[in-house]
Amino acid sequence: MSRVFTPIQQIEQTIVRRYHEQLWSPFCKAIKRYQLIQPGDRIAVCISGGKDSMLLAKMMQMLHRHTEIPFEAVYLIMDPGYNRENRLQVEANAQKLEIPYTLFESDIFEVANAQDKNPCFLCARMRRGCLYRKAQELGCNKIALGHHFDDVISTTVMAMFYGGQLQAMPPRLKSQNFPGMELIRPLYLIHEDDIIAWKKANELTFIQCACRFTENTAAGHTDSKRLEVRELIRHLKQTNPHIEENIFASIHNLQLDSMVSWKYQGKEHSYMEQFLIPDDPAADEQPKTR
Repeated sequence: MSRVFTPIQQIEQTIVRRYHEQLWSPFCKAIKRYQLIQPGDRIAVCISGGKDSMLLAKMMQMLHRHTEIPFEAVYLIMDPGYNRENRLQVEANAQKLEIPYTLFESDIFEVANAQDKNPCFLCARMRRGCLYRKAQELGCNKIALGHHFDDVISTTVMAMFYGGQLQAMPPRLKSQNFPGMELIRPLYLIHEDDIIAWKKANELTFIQCACRFTENTAAGHTDSKRLEVRELIRHLKQTNPHIEENIFASIHNLQLDSMVSWKYQGKEHSYMEQFLIPDDPAADEQPKTR
């Protein structure tokens, strides 16, 4: 006799069975490869209401249930100024996925959208600060965000094209403004298309950005550089199927001795440093043979 699953069990089964290779396996691999979770961690899993953060929360909950690593997780929803419909949608999805959550409010949308330039950048920065602060209040030492593989490679390309620098999105990051706090990205190896497939398979509906800025644009989209870069990568993939993996591999295989200049922990370095250090004559000597 076949087992009858409850709705939430069916959703969880799609993660560990139907989409095991696309979701659960790379999720566990990222946690192990980048050492994202250590015994004793108390992690604030941050839920924005979109598909990525909701999937992250569900998988962190499942991991906590089955892993041998002793850690705690709290599920944090920040309302930065959602309209009533979006606020209700976020809470309804958390309840549907049976994720126990702590909700707090802020006025981030109001402040960020009052700016004429870079409201999205300001919004993201303010969100992170609020999440770190609330996580500390709750006794957490880490926050977990839902950035995935596609975010990683698009950020890398954006930094080069529009920022004039080679800069990646690391899977684990120490906070500069909140001592003792770290940021982790457990979806680091998961592709967005696979998250979308999981969402559709379970007939789930999540909110988009939901800020006032995007609400006032056609179809809720902006002409952001990130979307532009993702479209470019999709176009290039038609002739180079491995382009995404190559971009991702490049941030793991940096050839530092070929770089003209770089920055490490805020300090500037230059290839000229090697020419300012006197050569060691002994290093060039060949061993004598008899």
